Amino acid sequence: MAASPINQVFPKASRLVYGCMGLGGNWDNSPVTQDHLNQAHTAIDAALEIGINYFDHADIYTMGKAEQVFGQVLAQRPELREQIILQTKAAIRFGDEQWCGRYDWSADYIRQSVEDSLRRLQSETIDVMMLHRPDPLAEMDEVAAVLSELKDSGKVQHFGVSNMSGAQIAHLQSLLSFPLVANQLEMSLSKLDWLDHNIAVNDEQVKGHSFAPGTLEYCAMNKVQIQAWGSLSRGLFSGADLSNASQAQRDTAQLVRQYADQNSSSPEAVVLAWLMRHPAGIQPVIGSVNPDRIRACGDATKLQLSREQWYQLYVTSRGKALP
Repeated sequence: MAASPINQVFPKASRLVYGCMGLGGNWDNSPVTQDHLNQAHTAIDAALEIGINYFDHADIYTMGKAEQVFGQVLAQRPELREQIILQTKAAIRFGDEQWCGRYDWSADYIRQSVEDSLRRLQSETIDVMMLHRPDPLAEMDEVAAVLSELKDSGKVQHFGVSNMSGAQIAHLQSLLSFPLVANQLEMSLSKLDWLDHNIAVNDEQVKGHSFAPGTLEYCAMNKVQIQAWGSLSRGLFSGADLSNASQAQRDTAQLVRQYADQNSSSPEAVVLAWLMRHPAGIQPVIGSVNPDRIRACGDATKLQLSREQWYQLYVTSRGKALP
């Protein structure tokens, strides 16, 4: 299994990340309840049980309540803070009665977002803060200045990005005196453009793909950790209802189950192990709040798919032969 670049920054970082997007209840302004707090404790404990010590947030998750309920857990169990790596993201703003949804990399907004996340998380520092989606109006000198300010203050230890191309990362990195440590992208057995673009150079199959060429290569050359959001494909290959699925998806789910049975493992572990077999050292983010499903992911770090198994899953999920 490929090494993970994040271990150069956090030597004991887990290969899996627990994504906290489902904590805190609904995506509305209703208050956090005791049930939400209990759910957070249970999910966090299930993640810790399988060796996860890396927890991913964003200021927008359940309208800030994911960070809030996680902060309540940390307040009740302060010893956890020294055991975990805490990551959050900022820059997406919801629409309201006056303005549409938008992205905001202005210094004032980034600065305030960090302050708000620290307050909700009840933490003195954020280990990794990511810019969530690129802002076309970003003044990059201004962005670099506020990131440097936040790092110098100790409020943020490291910075990363999300949903960004290699060229975009290179632009921002050129203005910083410290490295960007991670890039979080949608990658899974059902989201294959990051692979298809790579193998379809000089072939018609590359047409219509949205993945920016050179992104994986830039991250590999510059030790930027690739994190995969949506890594479990919303359970598509590990127990979800397939009544509306394509034939390729059905075939892939069957193959995942076959490999799970052969390895006395779970479908979730096979799906994640497929991502982790890639030499980029991908760090999957799992987002379930179901403790049994979280635990089912644990074997992914022990499961080594063969080259043939990896390709069989890839081609089956594509639904067509390689060019």
